[in-house]
Amino acid sequence: MPATLIAKSTAAIPVETVTAKAWTARAAKEKGLVAGLAEAQGFKGKPGQVLVLPDAKSGKPARVLAGISDTPDLWSYAAIAGALPAGDYKLTDTKAGDAAALGWALNAYRFDRYKKIDKKLVRLVWPAKASQQRVTALHDGIVLARDLINTPAGDMGPAELAEAARGVALVGNAEFSTIIGDDLLEQNYPMIHAVGRASVRLPRLIDLRWGNPKHPKLTLVGKGVCFDTGGLDLKPSAGMLLMKKDMGGAAVMLGLAAAIMAMKLPVRLRLLIAAVENSVSGNAFRPGDVLTSRKGLTVEIGNTDAEGRLVLGDALAEADTEKPDWLIDAATLTGAARVAVGPDLPALYATDDAMAQALLDAGLNVGDPLWRMPLHAGYREYIEGKVADISNSGDTPFAGSITAALFLKEFVSKTKSYAHLDMFAWNPRSRAGRPLGAEATGLRALYAAIEKRYGKK
Repeated sequence: MPATLIAKSTAAIPVETVTAKAWTARAAKEKGLVAGLAEAQGFKGKPGQVLVLPDAKSGKPARVLAGISDTPDLWSYAAIAGALPAGDYKLTDTKAGDAAALGWALNAYRFDRYKKIDKKLVRLVWPAKASQQRVTALHDGIVLARDLINTPAGDMGPAELAEAARGVALVGNAEFSTIIGDDLLEQNYPMIHAVGRASVRLPRLIDLRWGNPKHPKLTLVGKGVCFDTGGLDLKPSAGMLLMKKDMGGAAVMLGLAAAIMAMKLPVRLRLLIAAVENSVSGNAFRPGDVLTSRKGLTVEIGNTDAEGRLVLGDALAEADTEKPDWLIDAATLTGAARVAVGPDLPALYATDDAMAQALLDAGLNVGDPLWRMPLHAGYREYIEGKVADISNSGDTPFAGSITAALFLKEFVSKTKSYAHLDMFAWNPRSRAGRPLGAEATGLRALYAAIEKRYGKK
């Protein structure tokens, strides 16, 4: 349970939330201490603004006015928590629920594995309408994903990522297995092996299964490139600086799986993570090579820096054999998606309109929006191979995120409802509840859609 959320406190200071519009109407009627302090401190009810009102006798904080957005979201509550001094607080709004609790809790997140960080403890009494189980599950899943992404690649290689997944499996009482190194060739995962073979840190396929086999099948697939040099098509140094986050899709899916298990959703869950390090050595795969994938498609290597779609291709081909009800992958796949929709919005591709709409609606409802992009069949010719069935990079700079999604779609033929999220998994600037660094982009949207579809109302 988040340390900043508490069951009760006799010293909790009441926090009354107001919108800017409501405060404008109210301010004209306020007199005395409240009016004076509001004017002196420039309080206008804007999201994140707080006005601490002291007790007339002791001078100690007695109550708080706090600005919130017109449609309160979790980041408004995170901003309130970030603006308050250490202490215990309680919201007077009886309608406040999960968003308030989760936002408040996430404001306390700091990555402190390598550097001591002094944290002020701004605690909130659980809002009556908040589900402690759901908020805790989502908080813990997001923190797990953020911590994994923030950890430098020197301490977060394929083996360490597998151990993190093993820990999640142990807590959730899930089945867990891995296929490592040359065993990937023996068990027909040739593209995962090809991408990871140049590293001394052996590639692996992580496989977690949980839930009643009679329940609907939900399969999650994550790109786990723990560091990406670009391979022989070497990235410039600036391009490598954030490559510890190239396993962000895997981290998000692992955090999502942990939340699903903690909430005991009625699904037969399978999580597949292709964990590799794309390195340079004498046995690295080369531009111009042709790989035969698990599905049997031959893949011409146009660029060794387009490696994520290769490892995902093998994992998706395996996932597709079981024809799950929903199949979702997440990956930090293309810079083109960031150019198109920026860092906050995952580009969503889906083969099923109903599934796409469910994911979009869920994202809007919980303030974790996705943006649908087209699987435009006309661009399939861009990745037609010259000497093989398909190319991993194609021969044009156009529509880079779309062609990457079309590449992945080639490996899903039996499953009707398949979605791909091309995400950034990083906050390029600090905001309340979202410090500079790793982000579990899309996790809350995916969870909300899955929970709505499969139960646990």
